[in-house]
Amino acid sequence: MNSKTLRRSAAALALGLAAATAPAAVGATTASAAPYCGITWGSLAKTNQTMNATTLTGLRAGRHACFDRLVIDHKGKATGYDVRYVSVVTQDGSGFPVPVAGGAALQVVDRAARYTTAPAMPNVTGFTTFRQVKWAGSFEGQSTVALGVRARLPFRAFTINDTATGTSRLVIDVAHQW
Repeated sequence: MNSKTLRRSAAALALGLAAATAPAAVGATTASAAPYCGITWGSLAKTNQTMNATTLTGLRAGRHACFDRLVIDHKGKATGYDVRYVSVVTQDGSGFPVPVAGGAALQVVDRAARYTTAPAMPNVTGFTTFRQVKWAGSFEGQSTVALGVRARLPFRAFTINDTATGTSRLVIDVAHQW
């Protein structure tokens, strides 16, 4: 092998190594799936242990492009809740099971609510994720709602307080998919 050929081979080898070990070009990305509708909530329990004495005034549900929403309305400032997936929602006070339709059950404990009789449950027929809403009782300053959903999906829970009207809402959103 002459020196000219040897230099060309060495140069080609050096270029090949440089290309193989060089960082990716600016703007190049790896293939990764973006979260559904940008939702990053997860499916673990959501809690706020604060407790206020308020009155639950009603429940309602709504459909959105990326999630179904359950709203619990209050007279007064609501702050506390415990929302989690459970194998069976249990009735406040008695512990009796409250079965709901769907592949998974969310137990919604509203730590701010008093209610003496069961409020009207929203009709969720035709919803993408929600399958059934049932009252699970009110006991010792808290109320529980059983929410049957299609599957164990990401959800979020939060409160909204309206100081102008003296009302508040506990909001639970459950995504349509992961």
